[in-house]
Amino acid sequence: MEIKENFDIKKLTSFKCGGKIKKVFFPESIEEFQQIIEKNPETEVFGNLSNTLVSSWGYDESIILTSAMNNISIDGEKVAADCGVNGPKLAQEVCKAGLSGLEFMIGFPGSIGGEVYMNASAHDQCISDNLTNVLCYSRKFGLIHYSKEDMGFGYRCSRCEKDRLIVLQAGFELNYKSSDEIQKQMDENLNFRRTHQPSLALPNCGSIFKNPTGNPAGRLLESVGAKEIMMGGVRVWRNHANFIVNIADGSSLDILKLMYELQNRVKEEYNIILEPEIKFLGGKNSEENELWQILNKK
Repeated sequence: MEIKENFDIKKLTSFKCGGKIKKVFFPESIEEFQQIIEKNPETEVFGNLSNTLVSSWGYDESIILTSAMNNISIDGEKVAADCGVNGPKLAQEVCKAGLSGLEFMIGFPGSIGGEVYMNASAHDQCISDNLTNVLCYSRKFGLIHYSKEDMGFGYRCSRCEKDRLIVLQAGFELNYKSSDEIQKQMDENLNFRRTHQPSLALPNCGSIFKNPTGNPAGRLLESVGAKEIMMGGVRVWRNHANFIVNIADGSSLDILKLMYELQNRVKEEYNIILEPEIKFLGGKNSEENELWQILNKK
C-alpha cells in the first residue's frame, strides 16, 4: 500500500487545482482499506477526485484515495467492481464480454464508488438500473452488504450520504448483447458528451449544480447570463452554463466565488436555490469556508 505525506494533489484533481494534503493513503484492497479506516476512523474518503474541489490552500488532515482498488470480476451476466474502478474502464470491459447495461458510463470520468454513492446517471440510464448489491463500510458498524432495494436510490442520491456509508464494491446483473451493438451505443454516448460537455482538456468537475425539479440548472443559469461570467482564472463554459472550466490556473477560491455568483443570480431571478453537485475539501481558508457554507444553505 502506498502512503504519501505532504502530497501535492493538484495533478490528480479534475479541476487541476488544490494544495498539499498532510497524508494520503492508497489502499489496494478492501482489507487494506479496513486497516486504515479502523486506525483513522474520521479520515475522509475519495475516489479519483473527479467530483471534488480541493482547496488551493491544501488540507491539514489525512485522506484515503481508493483509486488503486480496481478489481473487476465477470461471471456470466454478473459483474462485480471495486470502488476505485474507472467508469469508462468498466463499460469497456463488460462490452468485451458482450454485456449491456453500462453503456452510459463510457463518458463518466468518475469511479464506481462515487457513482454508486450519488446514483450517477446519463442518457436516461442510472447506475442503480442494473445494480444488484453493494458492499459498504459504515464508520459505526463496519462492513455491511446492501441489496439494491436497501440503498434508497433517488435522483443524484442514495442512503450513503445520510448514513455516512463508503461504497467499497458494487455488483451488477447485465444482459447479453452483441459487442458491436454495445460499442455503437457507447460511441453515440461519447459523441453526445463531446458536444454537450467540456473535454477534460479544459479542467472541470462536470455539472456544478444539481437540477431542480422541472428546471434544468443549465437553462436557469444561461437565462441569467452565466455564460459571460469569469472569475480570476476560471469561467463558465460557453457551450453549457452548468460547467465551470479552469482556463488560466484558477484557484479553488476563484471557483467558489463564481459558484456563489451563479447561485445568487438564480436565487434573485427565480427564488430557486441551486444545490452544489460537487464536493469540497478544504478548511484552511476562512473565505472559502464561508462561501461553501452559504452555497449549501437550503
